[in-house]
Amino acid sequence: MQSDSSPATKPFDYLIVGAGLWGCVFAHQAVKHGKKTLVVDRRGHIGGNTYCENVEGINVHKYGAHIFHTNDKPIWDFVNSFVEFNRYTNSPIANFKGELYNLPFNMNTFYSLWKVKTPEEARAKIAEQVRQADITDPQNLEEQAISLVGTDIYHKLIKGYTEKQWGRKATELPSFIIKRLPVRFTYDNNYFNDKYQGIPIGGYNKLSEGLLEGSEVRLGTDYFANRKELEALAETVVYTGKIDEYFDFRFGSLEYRSLRFEHQLLDQENFQGNAVVNYTEAEVPYTRIIEHKHFEFGTQPKTVVTYEYPQEWTQGAEPYYPINDTRNDEVFRKYKELAENESNVIFGGRLAEYRYYDMHQVIGSALKRTKVLFQS
Repeated sequence: MQSDSSPATKPFDYLIVGAGLWGCVFAHQAVKHGKKTLVVDRRGHIGGNTYCENVEGINVHKYGAHIFHTNDKPIWDFVNSFVEFNRYTNSPIANFKGELYNLPFNMNTFYSLWKVKTPEEARAKIAEQVRQADITDPQNLEEQAISLVGTDIYHKLIKGYTEKQWGRKATELPSFIIKRLPVRFTYDNNYFNDKYQGIPIGGYNKLSEGLLEGSEVRLGTDYFANRKELEALAETVVYTGKIDEYFDFRFGSLEYRSLRFEHQLLDQENFQGNAVVNYTEAEVPYTRIIEHKHFEFGTQPKTVVTYEYPQEWTQGAEPYYPINDTRNDEVFRKYKELAENESNVIFGGRLAEYRYYDMHQVIGSALKRTKVLFQS
């Protein structure tokens, strides 16, 4: 790339492909350092999967629940500099054949399961079931989970949900997917241990809009359909899309799990009394129901709920969760080698790096990359 002292030969310093969180943060930091940025996205909105649609005054998370949480105060301060976050605490409920349990596994869960009231009783119950299972060397996810939390928790709260999520039997899934399970011997329903947690007041779009201030944004623009023309506009490409697509699937497609969402506007004030209810039995085809108004303590007369259905990823579907097994990791390694040899191209984000990121990790990754790039 040209030095700052050289005359610019193109109207933009950076062409940022993808208006998701990684691309938005990169754009903000680039503009902050005096760079000209063009952001393009094939979708008709900014924010990637954090995008919210306002329905009857309710900010609907169109691509599934997004709950911000972090222990990193600089990142928490960073996002709050664009939009104030509320005090929402994620406390999901699990529904197993009409029985309700608190998540993560804690004393409330254990009381509902076994009527135990003390941590000592709960520990003893779990230890007894683990001992009876007699699994010394877990060979798959089922054995790993039972060896950690026993049979009751596994069969009611893990097995059905996990098999729906991955589309495979738990006995066919590798044990490393569940290396550990959060078990609390306190009456605490807060799902996350992070110090900072909340939802942007007014929705995530305010965060994306703040990050993109000063950038030119072109939506409904397919980078691959207009690649030559777009690349002619900028000195450097910042690519946040699927890395295999960038290289025209040279080594084959990387695999993902995908999701399908069914949104419903209901003419009632309160459908389930909680933002997130997981359905852990195998017979229910969806994994959870989201009631969006509870993210912002809404009092609207109507409500919007979303049924979340896991599904296999196919071309054209949205890729959500990378399947980081041996085959896919080897294919990604080949693409990564190609990426490292590209000139004037920066790869970043969950799709370009083929890894699952929480939101604070996406932001941290983009901030780290720009800090090195702009030496600040």
